[in-house]
Amino acid sequence: MKKSNLEKVNFQMIRYANCWEDADLLLQGLAAKEGRRHLSIGSAGDNSFSLLTSNPELVIAVDVSPVQIYLIELKKAAIKYLDREAYLQFAGFNGQKEDTDRWKTYCSFRETMPPSARSYWNNQRVIICDGIIYSGKFEKYFRLFSKYILPLIHNKNKIDDLLLSKDANEQEKYYQEHWNNRRWRMLFRLFFSRKLMGWLGRDPAFLEQVKVPVAEFIFQKTAQHLKSKSAQSNYMLEFVVTGKFKNNLPHYVRSENYDLIKQNLDRLVCRQGFAETAIHEFGKFDYFNLSNIFEYLDQEHFTQVAKQLLAGANPGAKMAYWNLMVERKISNIFPQLKTIKNHEELQDKDKGFFYQQFLVERMVA
Repeated sequence: MKKSNLEKVNFQMIRYANCWEDADLLLQGLAAKEGRRHLSIGSAGDNSFSLLTSNPELVIAVDVSPVQIYLIELKKAAIKYLDREAYLQFAGFNGQKEDTDRWKTYCSFRETMPPSARSYWNNQRVIICDGIIYSGKFEKYFRLFSKYILPLIHNKNKIDDLLLSKDANEQEKYYQEHWNNRRWRMLFRLFFSRKLMGWLGRDPAFLEQVKVPVAEFIFQKTAQHLKSKSAQSNYMLEFVVTGKFKNNLPHYVRSENYDLIKQNLDRLVCRQGFAETAIHEFGKFDYFNLSNIFEYLDQEHFTQVAKQLLAGANPGAKMAYWNLMVERKISNIFPQLKTIKNHEELQDKDKGFFYQQFLVERMVA
């Protein structure tokens, strides 16, 4: 997607209230050393917060959307001000329900936020009271599925049974014999079609480079995951089928990570703009979390952006990124970048089961 085409996309809304790339996978793939510099695609901020567990010198969270930056600033201020249990309540991890105490909590720390972010959230009382982790267009898309589509296919007991602990053979058997019925196959493909996903979930402009049948691709990736034992503890899948994080949580809010992230919060800086433009302000970086930004770029623009990112990479720098339905690989164009051999092994662990490929590449020249 060329920068001029960004005019097609409405950035005056929250598109993602949570990150839908696996932070555990990202951290394992980058294997970052302490005291280094990270450039991270902001999105909802979760994975940028998770990078703080490596005790970095600096993490720059950058996003083209000002509203996504406002969301990250809100989460940052809330984490800094609140203990873990209070943050879980404020953000909505205890379930989406109108809670006026969330607004009182927001008012208690809002003066610590940058003026632009504070001005935005001062006018978003409903979103805050409902729980910010449900506010994204993508989250609302998944919740439509869990609330209106999935109940037409399976009852609550069957959904719970899908996520119950069982061995690998039992999981696959459950999927084949109890889950994968005709209605599942039909309604899933309808709901996750290119048209509905572009309209309700992402944006049609984000799918311009996609050449594969969207519904069939997503169905096959989902089927593969639901037959695996890893489906039972996947917080992303849990949100898709139940509409909330019920028994499992994203990396940044787990008990073993929250306090370290809180301790390192001042090392996280937010900037609105393109990833490559952040390099001009902050200099070179050692690690890059590039999310799936290349998915939106045509081949010419992808090459241009990759070149600019490489110019901002220190010797030995690592770049991590995902391919969903469009294959993009920097090392195919620039030989100074080499794919780390174990990326396929890591990919098998990806909680973002819908992704086609997870890549970690290293500067070698």
